[in-house]
Amino acid sequence: MPPLPDDLIASITKSVNDAFPSQLEYTQKLIRFGGQRGQESDVQDFVAQQFADRGYHTLTFPMDEEALGKHVGAGKISDLHSRAPCVVATHKPKQQAEGGRSLILNGHIDVVPLGPVDMWADDPYSAKIKDDKLYGRGAGDMRSGHAANLWALDALRRIGLQPASEVIIQSVPEEESTGNGTLMTHLKGYKADAVLIPEPVQEQLVRANVGVLWFQVEVRGRPVHVRAMSTGVNAIDACWKLVGPLRELEQEWNERHVSARFFEKEKHPLSEFCGFCVLSIYVSVFANAVATIDLNVAIVNAGDWQSSVPAWCKIQCRIAIVPGVSAASAASEIEAKIASFSQQDPYLSEHPPTITWNGFYSEGYVLEPGSSAEEVLQKAHRHASGGKELTYQTSTAYLDARVHSLYDGIPALVYGPISGDIHGFDEWVSIESVKRVTVAIALFIAEWCGTEKI
Repeated sequence: MPPLPDDLIASITKSVNDAFPSQLEYTQKLIRFGGQRGQESDVQDFVAQQFADRGYHTLTFPMDEEALGKHVGAGKISDLHSRAPCVVATHKPKQQAEGGRSLILNGHIDVVPLGPVDMWADDPYSAKIKDDKLYGRGAGDMRSGHAANLWALDALRRIGLQPASEVIIQSVPEEESTGNGTLMTHLKGYKADAVLIPEPVQEQLVRANVGVLWFQVEVRGRPVHVRAMSTGVNAIDACWKLVGPLRELEQEWNERHVSARFFEKEKHPLSEFCGFCVLSIYVSVFANAVATIDLNVAIVNAGDWQSSVPAWCKIQCRIAIVPGVSAASAASEIEAKIASFSQQDPYLSEHPPTITWNGFYSEGYVLEPGSSAEEVLQKAHRHASGGKELTYQTSTAYLDARVHSLYDGIPALVYGPISGDIHGFDEWVSIESVKRVTVAIALFIAEWCGTEKI
């Protein structure tokens, strides 16, 4: 498609700005729905109605656990897996524009746990505005970006235009724990020439991101009354020994992949903190963990009674892998490391630990430079930001873009607003940044897809 004329750029920008107060109110409404893992059905019903009210062909469909279980990139399903539906709306043009290209606008609706609510300055779902910041769980990650997808399309509609190519709008759960929501849309057959996902990445474009594995290690002990403690086996003590070999493996992986493409500047390329999908905010974020943690031992559960030597202990862990390393091979290394250590331990050799894969089981990806989609986004960002050039980041977090990159083979653009304290207390997003990003998305749609009169 040819570049957008200046008068159209100005009209789209004005349309976004004029309606932005209403967009902000809509985003606040999304935040106030709340909805922890498995509780997203109400907000998804609302989103589906919003899509349908705009005339988009809208489908709501459940997770197909059998189909997911057969896919190499599916996260491992547990009892905690959300059964909330996916919502997908499709815009069809009157006539496909010559040179117009199809687009997926993807956003996840799930949010992470709150932690101790008394440590928030306000109700975590207050959607309070103070100065340039909109506060609340999900404000940044990523209900503001979720809203921006829809309101960017609205901006075109208000000036009598619509995309001249197919646009698929996706609202998915499970991004924060398995990635199965977006994978489910892939399994349903939704495809396009590019995807844009407005995650809170500081108005940058993600060049590469890691894959992620979640797993649980359980050790059974020998319970006795504490008065005879020496005759029992403390499962916590036995289980915690396994953190040592896991830390060794963490170090081995970081040394092995220190020169991984686009991760060369990362001191710890497999670092997981400061990303979007930390396994547990209770231990990591709220303990002020630092950005050099690669293996996140995030949840510890053990024992039944304070006067009994604990009979069981479970640790929940999260670790990253660089692009090009398969989840299966990484899992095998973890299992082998734990098995090797256990064979040398007098107790664990007779009572081997149990490993359960219970969430992310995903590979990382690289956004190859030079695509036409990236070029269009560069121009859109330049116009929206007052002439600033688009910059890039390597993400040490999980991103749903891996589904589109690895399994659809299309440019997966992760680009979204400035935010802070995501997964922490008093999460916020910059209001002016959301406005700029919405302008950029609208301009991107107009040039990538082409436009036609409604």
